[in-house]
Amino acid sequence: MFPRSTIAVRTLPALPPWLAHTLRAQRGPVPWSAVVRGALAAGPLLLTAVLVGHTSLGVVAAIAAMLAGINDRPGSRRTAVRRLGAPALAGAAGVLVGTYAGDHAGAVVLTLVLTALGLLAGGMSAIGPVASGGGTQLLVAAAIGAGMPLPDSGWARALAFLAGAGWLIVLRLALPTPGAPAGDFRFDGERAAVAAVYEAVASLLDAAGTEHATARRAALTAALDQAQDALAGPRLRRYASSAAERRLHAQYAAALPLAEAATALAWAGEPLDGRAAEGPRRLAAAVRESATTGPLPAPARSAPALRALDDALLQAAHAFDQDGGSDLHTRRRSARDLLRTAFGAGGREYGLRVALCFGASAAIAQALHHSHWYGQHTHWYWLPATAVFLVKPDLGPLVSRVLCRAAGTVLGALLFAGFAAVLPHPQGLVALVAVCGALIPVSTRHFAAQTAVVTLLVLSLVMVVGEPQASVGRIGETLLACALVLIVGHLPMPGERGGHVRARLASAAGAAHAYLEHVLDGPDGSGDRAARWTLRRDAYRALSEARAAIALSAAELPALARHTEGTDEVAALLERLVDTVTAAAVHLDDTGRLDRRHSDRLTELLGELAAHRERVGLPTGVTGLAVAV
Repeated sequence: MFPRSTIAVRTLPALPPWLAHTLRAQRGPVPWSAVVRGALAAGPLLLTAVLVGHTSLGVVAAIAAMLAGINDRPGSRRTAVRRLGAPALAGAAGVLVGTYAGDHAGAVVLTLVLTALGLLAGGMSAIGPVASGGGTQLLVAAAIGAGMPLPDSGWARALAFLAGAGWLIVLRLALPTPGAPAGDFRFDGERAAVAAVYEAVASLLDAAGTEHATARRAALTAALDQAQDALAGPRLRRYASSAAERRLHAQYAAALPLAEAATALAWAGEPLDGRAAEGPRRLAAAVRESATTGPLPAPARSAPALRALDDALLQAAHAFDQDGGSDLHTRRRSARDLLRTAFGAGGREYGLRVALCFGASAAIAQALHHSHWYGQHTHWYWLPATAVFLVKPDLGPLVSRVLCRAAGTVLGALLFAGFAAVLPHPQGLVALVAVCGALIPVSTRHFAAQTAVVTLLVLSLVMVVGEPQASVGRIGETLLACALVLIVGHLPMPGERGGHVRARLASAAGAAHAYLEHVLDGPDGSGDRAARWTLRRDAYRALSEARAAIALSAAELPALARHTEGTDEVAALLERLVDTVTAAAVHLDDTGRLDRRHSDRLTELLGELAAHRERVGLPTGVTGLAVAV
């Protein structure tokens, strides 16, 4: 053995954020239910169309099923209806507009139409993930409708697109999930989401007084967001329509005071006895198994937050024995709110960038197409369709997206060249489409893998409709789209750079302000608890969305990341503010007054936010309550 003094510790330099993101892949168990749905979607649809003599419509339906499969993520069935259905409607509209524009407009007019669609879809994407998926499918479908040489009318293509996505939605609703929890399988996603909330509460209680408390509180926020979304989908009316749904509503609502008490205890920073987390864990097991709770261990009632935890456990035990539904404590955004988001700073910046990328790629593709650069191939729509995916920040930082797209396309095209040389036509290609459909749910863990699978599937569909093998052209157009998006991504735009991040941060600040104001202005210092829980959920959800946008921006190249420097510090301050307001609300419930520790901390945090306001563009409202505190 060497003496300790002679041992040299060599540490590897940390990778830059943009490169680290490129190499990072999601992990987890294989989603076998999604794999089965993918195998039963695009391939069988294409086979049916070939057998009945409508191959071209089968190709459109298979493309729709592929795009829906990319959005087919774990979650409840009612969430899937919105996540898959809304983008499918946008895609059908894109096919319709693109087909008629491609048939009746010249190259210049067609480019202008596609540019206008890019501006609309970009603004839509700022609203949220579902709207972003809708914007993506609108543009991709418009490019395909305008450029893919198919004999069918626009209405027939749009209906085929809806049929392809609708078939996957039917599979999502009808097929049970393997290993689903006890009870009605239709609610397995909802049940798992609500159980995860109780588990997250228990984990936060375990972490109280440790350095892991902040991360566990963030995990609790994510679990509450997922459960709220799982229960609030379109299959659920304003009031739950069955006993199972009403029970899940009540169980979710019963978790909110538990989450509030756990957050207050974590804020206090004192370790807790293991007995405190035992009750939420038993409640989680009862939700998963659709069983009764049994006796719950009561924590000590030595502090306001512990008394709140004990009371919340008693209320939860009562709610678990009832079939009555309860409010989900979510606020539906009005049309005005959605329009304000779409046309706000973030929506305008993103809309202009998408419009420029999509329009420029369509113009370049039209020029190359009409100059016969393609030879016998008419795949000009590949270039704008590729640019759409590359310009989407949902899929990661810009350079990461470009590198993954290029690598995935090259791999997929080379694999397809080998398959096309040995597989029988069209039977082998149809089988390849089915295999790729099954692989999509697994490939979504990394953008390069997803690109490789999608490239295989798209090249197979192109060859099924009678066109020659086009791997080389696919690689060339992808590399051209990568260069175009890199250039446009670094161009200056009207307004302040980083508008999307600042818009998210301003929304989080406004939600924190509303929550703080409600707690301070309530008749007993806490106000109506149902309204308070709704505001608390709004504040934490807005903070989670802001954190995601900030993390994505921080992983860009330094030339782009510098525009949002300091926003992570403000997000951390807002999180500490909302945590403190939650702890203050619990204390007010118990004592009816705000103690010195809470008021001093609130004043300190509001002062720090005021110092950062001008630097990152925070609204004045959230810092204006310092005097009131």
